[in-house]
Amino acid sequence: MLNLARRLGAGLEGTMKLVPISGLLAAMLVPPSFAAPAAAAPKVNVVTSFSILADLVRLVGGERVAVKAFAGPNTDLHVFQPAPGDAKALLAADLVIVNGLGLEGWADRLVRASGYKGDLVVATKGIKPLPARDDGHAHGKGKRAERGDPHAWQDVANVKIYVGNIRDALIAADAAGRADYEANAARALAVLDALDAEVKATFAAVPPAQRRVITSHDAFGYYAAAYGIAFLAPQGVSGDSEPTAQGVASLIRQIKKEKVKAVFVENISSPRLIERIARETGAALGGTLYSDALSEPGGPAGSYLEMIRHNTRLLSAAMK
Repeated sequence: MLNLARRLGAGLEGTMKLVPISGLLAAMLVPPSFAAPAAAAPKVNVVTSFSILADLVRLVGGERVAVKAFAGPNTDLHVFQPAPGDAKALLAADLVIVNGLGLEGWADRLVRASGYKGDLVVATKGIKPLPARDDGHAHGKGKRAERGDPHAWQDVANVKIYVGNIRDALIAADAAGRADYEANAARALAVLDALDAEVKATFAAVPPAQRRVITSHDAFGYYAAAYGIAFLAPQGVSGDSEPTAQGVASLIRQIKKEKVKAVFVENISSPRLIERIARETGAALGGTLYSDALSEPGGPAGSYLEMIRHNTRLLSAAMK
Protein backbone atom coordinates (compact mmCIF):
# COMPACT_ATOMS: atom_id res chain seq x y z
CA MET A 1 0.00 0.00 0.00
CA LEU A 2 3.02 2.30 0.38
CA ASN A 3 3.32 2.36 -3.40
CA LEU A 4 -0.37 3.31 -3.66
CA ALA A 5 0.09 6.14 -1.17
CA ARG A 6 3.01 7.51 -3.14
CA ARG A 7 1.08 7.27 -6.42
CA LEU A 8 -1.98 9.00 -5.01
CA GLY A 9 0.18 11.59 -3.27
CA ALA A 10 1.80 12.45 -6.56
CA GLY A 11 -1.64 12.92 -8.08
CA LEU A 12 -3.04 15.14 -5.36
CA GLU A 13 -0.11 17.33 -4.31
CA GLY A 14 -0.82 19.78 -7.12
CA THR A 15 -3.59 20.32 -9.57
CA MET A 16 -1.30 19.76 -12.55
CA LYS A 17 0.18 16.42 -11.40
CA LEU A 18 -2.63 13.91 -11.50
CA VAL A 19 -2.04 10.17 -11.59
CA PRO A 20 -3.42 8.62 -14.81
CA ILE A 21 -6.42 6.41 -14.12
CA SER A 22 -4.63 3.40 -15.57
CA GLY A 23 -1.77 3.93 -13.11
CA LEU A 24 -4.19 4.49 -10.26
CA LEU A 25 -5.96 1.23 -10.99
CA ALA A 26 -2.70 -0.67 -11.24
CA ALA A 27 -1.56 0.74 -7.90
CA MET A 28 -4.73 0.18 -5.96
CA LEU A 29 -5.16 -3.38 -7.18
CA VAL A 30 -1.68 -4.59 -6.11
CA PRO A 31 -2.05 -6.64 -2.91
CA PRO A 32 0.49 -6.31 -0.10
CA SER A 33 3.51 -8.56 -0.61
CA PHE A 34 2.81 -10.43 2.61
CA ALA A 35 -0.81 -11.30 1.72
CA ALA A 36 -1.55 -14.98 1.16
CA PRO A 37 -2.88 -15.79 -2.32
CA ALA A 38 -6.66 -16.02 -2.40
CA ALA A 39 -8.87 -18.10 -4.66
CA ALA A 40 -10.17 -16.03 -7.55
CA ALA A 41 -13.82 -15.11 -7.02
CA PRO A 42 -16.18 -15.12 -9.99
CA LYS A 43 -16.23 -11.69 -11.60
CA VAL A 44 -19.37 -9.58 -11.71
CA ASN A 45 -20.39 -9.42 -15.37
CA VAL A 46 -21.30 -5.76 -16.09
CA VAL A 47 -22.61 -4.40 -19.39
CA THR A 48 -22.62 -0.65 -20.01
CA SER A 49 -24.05 1.39 -22.84
CA PHE A 50 -20.83 3.17 -23.88
CA SER A 51 -17.09 3.35 -23.34
CA ILE A 52 -16.97 6.20 -20.80
CA LEU A 53 -19.31 4.35 -18.44
CA ALA A 54 -17.30 1.16 -18.90
CA ASP A 55 -14.13 2.97 -17.80
CA LEU A 56 -15.84 4.30 -14.67
CA VAL A 57 -17.11 0.81 -13.80
CA ARG A 58 -13.58 -0.58 -14.12
CA LEU A 59 -12.33 2.23 -11.90
CA VAL A 60 -14.75 1.34 -9.11
CA GLY A 61 -14.96 -2.41 -9.70
CA GLY A 62 -11.27 -3.19 -10.22
CA GLU A 63 -10.49 -6.88 -10.62
CA ARG A 64 -13.87 -7.95 -9.28
CA VAL A 65 -15.67 -6.97 -12.50
CA ALA A 66 -15.67 -7.92 -16.16
CA VAL A 67 -17.02 -5.05 -18.27
CA LYS A 68 -18.41 -4.82 -21.81
CA ALA A 69 -19.59 -1.64 -23.53
CA PHE A 70 -22.16 -1.85 -26.31
CA ALA A 71 -20.81 1.30 -28.00
CA GLY A 72 -17.03 1.03 -27.86
CA PRO A 73 -14.22 3.53 -28.44
CA ASN A 74 -14.84 6.22 -31.08
CA THR A 75 -18.47 5.10 -31.49
CA ASP A 76 -21.34 7.61 -31.61
CA LEU A 77 -23.90 6.38 -29.10
CA HIS A 78 -26.54 8.77 -30.47
CA VAL A 79 -26.86 6.72 -33.67
CA PHE A 80 -25.84 3.33 -32.22
CA GLN A 81 -28.03 0.38 -33.19
CA PRO A 82 -27.73 -2.85 -31.18
CA ALA A 83 -26.68 -6.02 -32.99
CA PRO A 84 -28.15 -9.49 -32.31
CA GLY A 85 -25.08 -10.37 -30.24
CA ASP A 86 -25.81 -7.47 -27.89
CA ALA A 87 -29.04 -9.11 -26.70
CA LYS A 88 -27.08 -12.26 -25.90
CA ALA A 89 -24.49 -10.25 -23.94
CA LEU A 90 -27.25 -8.48 -22.04
CA LEU A 91 -28.93 -11.74 -21.08
CA ALA A 92 -25.64 -13.00 -19.60
CA ALA A 93 -25.05 -9.83 -17.55
CA ASP A 94 -25.25 -9.60 -13.77
CA LEU A 95 -25.68 -5.84 -13.98
CA VAL A 96 -26.51 -3.35 -16.75
CA ILE A 97 -25.58 0.32 -16.36
CA VAL A 98 -26.78 3.11 -18.66
CA ASN A 99 -26.33 6.87 -18.62
CA GLY A 100 -30.02 7.80 -18.76
CA LEU A 101 -31.35 11.30 -19.50
CA GLY A 102 -32.62 10.00 -22.84
CA LEU A 103 -29.17 9.11 -24.19
CA GLU A 104 -29.90 5.45 -24.88
CA GLY A 105 -33.19 5.47 -26.76
CA TRP A 106 -32.68 1.83 -27.71
CA ALA A 107 -32.05 0.48 -24.19
CA ASP A 108 -35.62 -0.39 -23.20
CA ARG A 109 -36.25 -2.20 -26.49
CA LEU A 110 -33.05 -4.18 -26.13
CA VAL A 111 -33.89 -5.19 -22.56
CA ARG A 112 -37.32 -6.43 -23.64
CA ALA A 113 -35.93 -8.29 -26.64
CA SER A 114 -33.19 -10.01 -24.64
CA GLY A 115 -35.34 -11.17 -21.76
CA TYR A 116 -32.93 -9.66 -19.25
CA LYS A 117 -34.51 -9.68 -15.77
CA GLY A 118 -31.77 -8.04 -13.69
CA ASP A 119 -31.23 -4.47 -12.55
CA LEU A 120 -30.95 -1.61 -15.04
CA VAL A 121 -28.89 1.03 -13.22
CA VAL A 122 -29.07 4.70 -14.29
CA ALA A 123 -25.68 6.26 -13.57
CA THR A 124 -27.02 9.85 -13.64
CA LYS A 125 -29.52 9.29 -10.80
CA GLY A 126 -29.41 12.41 -8.61
CA ILE A 127 -28.00 14.72 -11.31
CA LYS A 128 -30.09 17.73 -12.28
CA PRO A 129 -29.94 17.83 -16.10
CA LEU A 130 -29.23 20.97 -18.03
CA PRO A 131 -31.86 21.91 -20.61
CA ALA A 132 -31.12 21.02 -24.21
CA ARG A 133 -29.82 24.20 -25.80
CA ASP A 134 -31.77 25.75 -28.67
CA ASP A 135 -30.18 29.02 -29.73
CA GLY A 136 -30.60 28.84 -33.50
CA HIS A 137 -27.50 26.68 -33.94
CA ALA A 138 -28.27 23.64 -31.80
CA HIS A 139 -31.55 21.83 -32.28
CA GLY A 140 -32.17 19.01 -29.82
CA LYS A 141 -35.52 17.44 -30.72
CA GLY A 142 -38.01 14.95 -29.40
CA LYS A 143 -37.71 13.06 -26.12
CA ARG A 144 -34.00 13.80 -25.74
CA ALA A 145 -34.67 17.53 -25.71
CA GLU A 146 -37.54 17.08 -23.23
CA ARG A 147 -35.28 15.15 -20.84
CA GLY A 148 -32.49 17.69 -21.13
CA ASP A 149 -28.86 17.44 -22.13
CA PRO A 150 -27.60 13.86 -21.49
CA HIS A 151 -23.86 14.67 -21.56
CA ALA A 152 -23.59 15.03 -17.78
CA TRP A 153 -20.14 13.37 -17.63
CA GLN A 154 -18.57 16.48 -19.15
CA ASP A 155 -18.70 18.12 -15.69
CA VAL A 156 -16.20 16.29 -13.48
CA ALA A 157 -18.29 17.08 -10.39
CA ASN A 158 -21.16 15.09 -11.92
CA VAL A 159 -18.90 12.08 -12.40
CA LYS A 160 -18.53 11.88 -8.65
CA ILE A 161 -22.26 11.10 -8.61
CA TYR A 162 -21.73 8.49 -11.35
CA VAL A 163 -19.06 6.87 -9.17
CA GLY A 164 -21.36 6.79 -6.14
CA ASN A 165 -24.18 5.21 -8.14
CA ILE A 166 -21.85 2.62 -9.66
CA ARG A 167 -20.39 1.80 -6.24
CA ASP A 168 -23.84 1.24 -4.76
CA ALA A 169 -24.95 -0.91 -7.71
CA LEU A 170 -21.84 -3.12 -7.47
CA ILE A 171 -22.33 -3.57 -3.73
CA ALA A 172 -25.95 -4.60 -4.33
CA ALA A 173 -24.82 -7.13 -6.93
CA ASP A 174 -21.76 -8.38 -4.99
CA ALA A 175 -22.06 -7.75 -1.27
CA ALA A 176 -18.83 -9.64 -0.59
CA GLY A 177 -16.92 -6.94 -2.46
CA ARG A 178 -18.27 -4.01 -0.45
CA ALA A 179 -14.92 -3.09 1.13
CA ASP A 180 -13.14 -3.13 -2.24
CA TYR A 181 -15.81 -1.08 -3.98
CA GLU A 182 -15.96 1.50 -1.20
CA ALA A 183 -12.18 1.87 -1.08
CA ASN A 184 -11.85 2.11 -4.86
CA ALA A 185 -14.65 4.67 -5.05
CA ALA A 186 -13.15 6.79 -2.27
CA ARG A 187 -9.80 6.95 -4.07
CA ALA A 188 -11.54 7.74 -7.35
CA LEU A 189 -13.46 10.61 -5.76
CA ALA A 190 -10.21 12.13 -4.47
CA VAL A 191 -8.68 11.97 -7.94
CA LEU A 192 -11.81 13.52 -9.47
CA ASP A 193 -11.67 16.39 -6.97
CA ALA A 194 -8.10 17.09 -8.04
CA LEU A 195 -9.00 16.84 -11.74
CA ASP A 196 -11.88 19.30 -11.29
CA ALA A 197 -9.51 21.76 -9.59
CA GLU A 198 -6.96 21.32 -12.37
CA VAL A 199 -9.46 22.17 -15.11
CA LYS A 200 -10.70 25.23 -13.23
CA ALA A 201 -7.14 26.46 -12.69
CA THR A 202 -6.31 25.99 -16.37
CA PHE A 203 -9.16 28.18 -17.58
CA ALA A 204 -8.70 30.75 -14.83
CA ALA A 205 -5.52 31.72 -16.73
CA VAL A 206 -7.55 32.47 -19.90
CA PRO A 207 -9.39 35.83 -20.14
CA PRO A 208 -13.17 35.22 -20.17
CA ALA A 209 -13.59 36.99 -23.52
CA GLN A 210 -11.32 34.40 -25.15
CA ARG A 211 -13.17 31.35 -23.83
CA ARG A 212 -15.21 30.75 -26.99
CA VAL A 213 -14.89 27.72 -29.26
CA ILE A 214 -16.78 25.86 -31.99
CA THR A 215 -17.41 22.10 -31.84
CA SER A 216 -19.12 19.57 -34.09
CA HIS A 217 -22.24 19.02 -31.94
CA ASP A 218 -23.52 20.44 -28.70
CA ALA A 219 -21.97 17.90 -26.32
CA PHE A 220 -20.17 20.28 -23.97
CA GLY A 221 -22.97 22.12 -22.17
CA TYR A 222 -21.99 20.77 -18.76
CA TYR A 223 -18.31 21.49 -19.39
CA ALA A 224 -19.25 25.02 -20.45
CA ALA A 225 -21.34 25.65 -17.33
CA ALA A 226 -18.76 24.18 -14.95
CA TYR A 227 -15.66 25.88 -16.38
CA GLY A 228 -16.90 29.14 -17.87
CA ILE A 229 -16.57 28.30 -21.59
CA ALA A 230 -18.88 29.36 -24.43
CA PHE A 231 -19.40 26.52 -26.92
CA LEU A 232 -21.13 27.04 -30.24
CA ALA A 233 -22.18 24.07 -32.36
CA PRO A 234 -24.04 23.58 -35.65
CA GLN A 235 -25.72 20.39 -34.38
CA GLY A 236 -27.90 19.75 -31.36
CA VAL A 237 -27.26 17.64 -28.30
CA SER A 238 -28.39 14.43 -29.99
CA GLY A 239 -25.74 14.60 -32.70
CA ASP A 240 -28.17 13.04 -35.18
CA SER A 241 -30.05 16.25 -35.97
CA GLU A 242 -29.04 17.94 -39.21
CA PRO A 243 -28.04 21.60 -38.96
CA THR A 244 -30.06 23.92 -41.17
CA ALA A 245 -28.41 26.10 -43.81
CA GLN A 246 -29.79 29.14 -41.99
CA GLY A 247 -28.32 27.96 -38.69
CA VAL A 248 -24.89 27.32 -40.21
CA ALA A 249 -24.88 30.72 -41.94
CA SER A 250 -25.83 32.42 -38.67
CA LEU A 251 -23.05 30.57 -36.86
CA ILE A 252 -20.48 31.63 -39.48
CA ARG A 253 -21.52 35.27 -39.08
CA GLN A 254 -21.21 35.00 -35.31
CA ILE A 255 -17.74 33.42 -35.53
CA LYS A 256 -16.53 36.26 -37.76
CA LYS A 257 -18.11 38.94 -35.58
CA GLU A 258 -16.72 37.57 -32.32
CA LYS A 259 -13.37 36.54 -33.84
CA VAL A 260 -13.50 32.99 -32.51
CA LYS A 261 -9.99 31.61 -32.92
CA ALA A 262 -10.45 27.86 -33.28
CA VAL A 263 -12.94 25.20 -34.27
CA PHE A 264 -12.80 21.55 -33.23
CA VAL A 265 -13.93 18.26 -34.68
CA GLU A 266 -15.02 15.37 -32.46
CA ASN A 267 -13.95 11.75 -32.63
CA ILE A 268 -17.55 10.66 -33.23
CA SER A 269 -18.44 13.23 -35.91
CA SER A 270 -17.71 13.78 -39.58
CA PRO A 271 -15.21 16.64 -39.95
CA ARG A 272 -16.65 17.98 -43.21
CA LEU A 273 -18.97 20.63 -41.78
CA ILE A 274 -16.43 21.92 -39.27
CA GLU A 275 -13.75 22.06 -41.99
CA ARG A 276 -16.12 24.12 -44.14
CA ILE A 277 -16.81 26.51 -41.26
CA ALA A 278 -13.06 26.88 -40.68
CA ARG A 279 -12.47 27.74 -44.36
CA GLU A 280 -15.25 30.31 -44.47
CA THR A 281 -14.34 32.03 -41.21
CA GLY A 282 -10.56 31.78 -41.18
CA ALA A 283 -10.62 30.08 -37.77
CA ALA A 284 -7.95 27.47 -37.17
CA LEU A 285 -8.72 23.76 -36.76
CA GLY A 286 -7.86 23.16 -33.12
CA GLY A 287 -7.74 19.37 -33.17
CA THR A 288 -9.97 16.47 -32.15
CA LEU A 289 -12.03 16.57 -28.98
CA TYR A 290 -13.46 13.47 -27.31
CA SER A 291 -17.05 14.02 -26.29
CA ASP A 292 -19.25 10.90 -26.25
CA ALA A 293 -16.66 8.15 -26.52
CA LEU A 294 -13.11 7.40 -25.46
CA SER A 295 -10.27 6.74 -27.86
CA GLU A 296 -8.78 3.30 -28.28
CA PRO A 297 -6.67 2.21 -25.28
CA GLY A 298 -3.30 3.90 -25.50
CA GLY A 299 -4.76 6.82 -27.48
CA PRO A 300 -5.06 10.40 -26.28
CA ALA A 301 -8.32 9.69 -24.42
CA GLY A 302 -8.08 6.07 -23.38
CA SER A 303 -9.71 6.75 -20.00
CA TYR A 304 -12.12 9.32 -18.59
CA LEU A 305 -9.34 11.16 -16.79
CA GLU A 306 -7.21 11.26 -19.94
CA MET A 307 -10.19 12.45 -22.00
CA ILE A 308 -10.86 15.45 -19.76
CA ARG A 309 -7.19 16.41 -19.58
CA HIS A 310 -6.73 16.03 -23.36
CA ASN A 311 -9.77 18.20 -24.14
CA THR A 312 -8.72 20.82 -21.59
CA ARG A 313 -5.20 21.08 -23.03
CA LEU A 314 -6.50 21.50 -26.59
CA LEU A 315 -9.17 24.02 -25.69
CA SER A 316 -7.01 26.20 -23.47
CA ALA A 317 -4.15 26.22 -26.01
CA ALA A 318 -6.51 27.35 -28.80
CA MET A 319 -8.01 30.10 -26.65
CA LYS A 320 -4.60 31.49 -25.78
